[in-house]
Amino acid sequence: MNKLVTSSVITCPVCGQQQTEEMPTDACQYFYECRHCHTILKPKAGDCCVFCSYGTVQCPPMQAGSCGCC
Repeated sequence: MNKLVTSSVITCPVCGQQQTEEMPTDACQYFYECRHCHTILKPKAGDCCVFCSYGTVQCPPMQAGSCGCC
């Protein structure tokens, strides 16, 4: 089994700010507030969380193939 990646760089679609964040390993994160422009990000249609929509790495539940919210 591959080791889960637990950090991802989120890019805000509004201002372009990039921020490295630690992802929860046991859940999907539905909301994220950009530290620069304070926009509240939500997943795009069809994605389970903000990391899958705006991050460089999918969330750990998706990496493991056990995403319970999808």
